[in-house]
Amino acid sequence: MNVLLLGSGGREHALAWKMSASPLLTRLYASPGNPGIGRVAELVKLDVADHAAVAAFCLEKKIDLVVVGPEGPLVAGIADDLRVAGICVFGPSKAAARLEGSKGFTKDLCAKFNIPTAAYGRFGDLASAKAYVEKTGAPIVIKADGLAAGKGVTIAMTSDEANAALEACFEGAFGAAGAEVVVEEYLTGEEASFFCLCDGATALPFGTAQDHKRVGDGDTGPNTGGMGAYSPAPVMTPEMTERTMREIIEPTMRGMANIGAPFAGILFAGLMITESGPKLIEYNTRFGDPECQVLMMRLKDDLLVLLNAAVDGQLAHLSIRWSDETALTVVMAARGYPGTPEKGSVIRGLGEVEGEGVQVFHAGTAINGGALVANGGRVLNVTALGKTAGEAQAKAYAAIDHIDWPQGFFRHDIGWRAVEREKAGG
Repeated sequence: MNVLLLGSGGREHALAWKMSASPLLTRLYASPGNPGIGRVAELVKLDVADHAAVAAFCLEKKIDLVVVGPEGPLVAGIADDLRVAGICVFGPSKAAARLEGSKGFTKDLCAKFNIPTAAYGRFGDLASAKAYVEKTGAPIVIKADGLAAGKGVTIAMTSDEANAALEACFEGAFGAAGAEVVVEEYLTGEEASFFCLCDGATALPFGTAQDHKRVGDGDTGPNTGGMGAYSPAPVMTPEMTERTMREIIEPTMRGMANIGAPFAGILFAGLMITESGPKLIEYNTRFGDPECQVLMMRLKDDLLVLLNAAVDGQLAHLSIRWSDETALTVVMAARGYPGTPEKGSVIRGLGEVEGEGVQVFHAGTAINGGALVANGGRVLNVTALGKTAGEAQAKAYAAIDHIDWPQGFFRHDIGWRAVEREKAGG
């Protein structure tokens, strides 16, 4: 098979690394890719916003499958346009990608099909949103409706914080994404990431993870795209997984088919495990980042076989095998992140790091004058596999010790919940 992978981050490097091991693969192309992806794929320059140009490349290179990594192209409808050109795509249609592209759309779907989620209101103007906050009180959650690169959510502990977040949205802090807002009830519990491989009719559980959104140790500081993750998530017991499928995923699949937008691709449910059970925080319509990195480390099956089955509507006939071990990834970020990261600093020592059960996925790197340099906010994902969460954590941090990058920083407590559970014997 000839495969084209779209994207340039750590998620895409993990996907490329896993696909490159498949006996089905003939040639892997990636656009734009990164230096890590370039070790297993041929990097090509394509304007992903120009769907006709991407289609022309696919036809020229006889691409059998396009794998879309990030959410932006999916929400823009690239899967639809490529399918019209006769090209197979792993990723949802534009209509189905609204599950991520509009938080309000997802909340309304939950209301219509009785999917457990936080109480909410949708607002297109500042005054009515502020009135809702005043009536409801804090803590409360403010979300820009559209795509905001993981930065459009504010967990406001006071009404003043909520109002400031609303003002930021309506004053254009997130561009068009903040033209409408969703104001949500604040949920308490433990967060978890739950993934399903979907073909429009069947949803097949595809692993669990927990990530760490706050930039600082002890879950302090501003939210980020994710400073680390581990899989599996201990809170997602077999019982909780069964309830999530029955109460959240299956009604969503039925609901999307009901409205004429069947979902095919990866459905990523951000959950809050509350005292009353799982509740949906939000949907993403692609692999998580950095959750994908830990899932790919644990996946025992051929990823290309699974993606093809999803594209061909054959998931009902498959099961997925996972390693019993725990995978954990630590994000190394550039100084300044999640604000304006410092670019161009040289990274050394990666050659000494990778070995048995350890992989470094490139998330924001470039080559400058023959040297590997930082070229983004989240730069490296140091990922390890261990018999326990504690062992995986120790291996990841031991690997970081060998990386020579003084301008990078990272959290020192990734996986703390799982490690504490292990120490407590539960």
